[in-house]
Amino acid sequence: MYVIKVKGVAKIPDYVQLRDDSFTLLAYFRVDRPDKSLDKLGLADKAAYIMEVVKEMPFGQITKLEL
Repeated sequence: MYVIKVKGVAKIPDYVQLRDDSFTLLAYFRVDRPDKSLDKLGLADKAAYIMEVVKEMPFGQITKLEL
């Protein structure tokens, strides 16, 4: 799974994209509201780990997650 952190502009907030190994979009959610999207994917138990990675990564970078 891959994670991409997207910088918002003006009134548009920062977002996170989660993509599978084929790079298909699995989830797209605001950085400050990940709970509902991660719960839908069945990743609620790994939310803390995913958000820790997101907080540390720079905008625009693609990072591979090993879950």
